[in-house]
Amino acid sequence: MDQDELLKRLRAVDLFAGLSDRELRAVADSGAVNEHPAGSVLSEQGTSGVGFHLILSGGAEVEVNGKSAGSLGSGAHFGEIALIDGQPRSATVTIGPDGATTFSLTSWRFKPLLEKYPEIPLALLKVFCARLRKVESAADAG
Repeated sequence: MDQDELLKRLRAVDLFAGLSDRELRAVADSGAVNEHPAGSVLSEQGTSGVGFHLILSGGAEVEVNGKSAGSLGSGAHFGEIALIDGQPRSATVTIGPDGATTFSLTSWRFKPLLEKYPEIPLALLKVFCARLRKVESAADAG
C-alpha cells in the first residue's frame, strides 16, 4: 500500500480526522503495515493493550467473554484507547479465515508524537469528548 492510500485510510478514522497532513504523516511513519495469517490473535481480552490497529484488508472476529461480538472488516479499527492508557483489552480480536493486513501503531511509538506535535492531544481530546457526549446522550434517552 502506498503512502497516499495509507494517509487516506488513516484520515477516515475519527481519531485522526482532525490532524494536519504533517501530523498524519508523522502518525503513518510511526506505525507499520503488517500481514496477519488466518487465526492470528491481535488482541486478547484481559491482557495489556499496547496499541492501535486499523484493518486495511481482510477481516477479524471479535469475542467478549468467550461470546461472539461481531466482525471487523476493512476500515474498522480498535485499540485507540490502549494507545493512551495501556489498560487491559476488553475483547479478543482474531484474524478471519482470509487473513488480514493492518496498520499498527504501538503506544511507545505514538506517545512521543504527543509531545512533538501538541495539536495531536487536542484533536484526540475532541474525539473522546464527542464519544463521551454520544454515550451520555444515549443514556439520557434510555
